[in-house]
Amino acid sequence: MKYYKHLYIGESLRKKKKKVLARLEKRKFMPGIYLIVLCGPGRNQLEIFNVSQLLQKGYPERDYFVVGIAKGFDESAEILEEIAKSVYNETRGADIRSYILNKEQEG
Repeated sequence: MKYYKHLYIGESLRKKKKKVLARLEKRKFMPGIYLIVLCGPGRNQLEIFNVSQLLQKGYPERDYFVVGIAKGFDESAEILEEIAKSVYNETRGADIRSYILNKEQEG
C-alpha cells in the first residue's frame, strides 16, 4: 500500500493515525475502518471500502494508493466531500484523480 502525502484522516482517527497505519501494514482486523483509494486509470476516481475486505480469501491483491482513512462509512463520505470541495475550489473542476496525482508529485 502507498499513502498519499497529504493523507486525509477522519476526525475520530487523528490521534490514532500511527497505530492505524501500522495495523494496515500488518493487515490486522480493524472493524469499522474504511479506506478511500484512488482507482486505476479508466475507472471511477475514488473508491471507498471496508478494510475487512482486504482480509478475505481471494480478494484481489492490488497496490492501493490510499488517499483517506476513516472510521465508519459516514465519516468516509465526509472525507470524500472534503476532497471534492478542495479539488473544485482549487481547480474549478472535478478531476479528483489528476488533482491528487499532481499534489503527490509536488510534494
